[in-house]
Amino acid sequence: MTEAVIISAVRTPVGTARKGTLTETPAEELATHVLTEAVRRSGLAPERFDDVMLAESLYGGGDLARYAAVAAGMTQVPGQAVNRHCAGSLTTVGNAAATIRAGMDRAVVAGGVQSSSLAPRGVWRIPGRDETETRNPPTFPQSAEVNDDVSLTVGWNVARKYGISRERMDAWAVRSHARAIAAIDAGTFDDEITPVKVTRRDGTVTEFAVDEHPRRDTSLEKVSKLKPLHPEIEGFSITAGNACGANDGAAALALTSGELAAEAGLSALGTVKAWAAAGVDPRYTGVGAIDSITKVLGRAGLSVPDVHLWEINEAFASVPVAACQELGIDEELVNVHGSGCSLGHAVAATGARMLTTLTHELRRRGGGIGVAAMCAGGGQGGAVVIEVG
Repeated sequence: MTEAVIISAVRTPVGTARKGTLTETPAEELATHVLTEAVRRSGLAPERFDDVMLAESLYGGGDLARYAAVAAGMTQVPGQAVNRHCAGSLTTVGNAAATIRAGMDRAVVAGGVQSSSLAPRGVWRIPGRDETETRNPPTFPQSAEVNDDVSLTVGWNVARKYGISRERMDAWAVRSHARAIAAIDAGTFDDEITPVKVTRRDGTVTEFAVDEHPRRDTSLEKVSKLKPLHPEIEGFSITAGNACGANDGAAALALTSGELAAEAGLSALGTVKAWAAAGVDPRYTGVGAIDSITKVLGRAGLSVPDVHLWEINEAFASVPVAACQELGIDEELVNVHGSGCSLGHAVAATGARMLTTLTHELRRRGGGIGVAAMCAGGGQGGAVVIEVG
């Protein structure tokens, strides 16, 4: 069976939703930009790609992948939109690798895009009443105990389940910011970021090239003073400081078969070795990261000590803390350049962002095995294993 290799991996800077630089940049523009750059960096002609797979979340229709393909001049390449909430772009990479390894496709661009600033919300009639409400369609059956309040189902319930204190979560979040700022100052992300030209309402154009969500003034003292998101719940320890932000951004990876890469004289950045998704009780959605890691390592024939670097999304700091605690993962090898608490969480793009960062960092370190994993809305999780030679 042929290998599925990564021949380019690129992302936009991550913007802060509703008040940051990408607030007025539609998701379709971000998708087109990152797709165009992923193809350019791949070294393959656009017409040699068989498909474009882009994750999206909460857009309520349309097909951003097809839009981006046409806008990028790849009219002959179809596009499919994928939604597994936060884990959507990990799923696109797994799907792309699967069709390549099966011999159905030879070259696919996979990734995700998120404009939390401009994502639409639907107007729904309340059953049995002559009233409407504005909300997103639910991912799972809602109840008083299990609902779309992710600070409960992802952050707090997982912290309680594994006995994780606020102090541990706050310390993790502060370290995340410090690592992200250090990476920005060192130019670590320069190779993986494609700057975005942003046109403002007054017609002026600015270049957005640096992640804007990490805070330089973050300290344990400041974070520890933040109020809990649910002060009415006794002991509730989730705050804006130990949770991810709402963000905008896009990321994409170009994958080909090993044979096509060799024929075209392309240098592979890495190989996709395994992928997995998991379903868990929605009230403990954060456990999805743990279960997907266990599942993907089993599929890859690996164990925790075999992994050189980890990306475990910080939807809430409790998630990577719990994963490290339960699976025996060395915290120093996790999110070495920050994650959701600092860089932010552009939902449908985050998985591809993590894989992009992981690929480039493993290459800087001379290679090795990397795992990107995350929980996902509705009681899910996703993970991908890559190997960089």
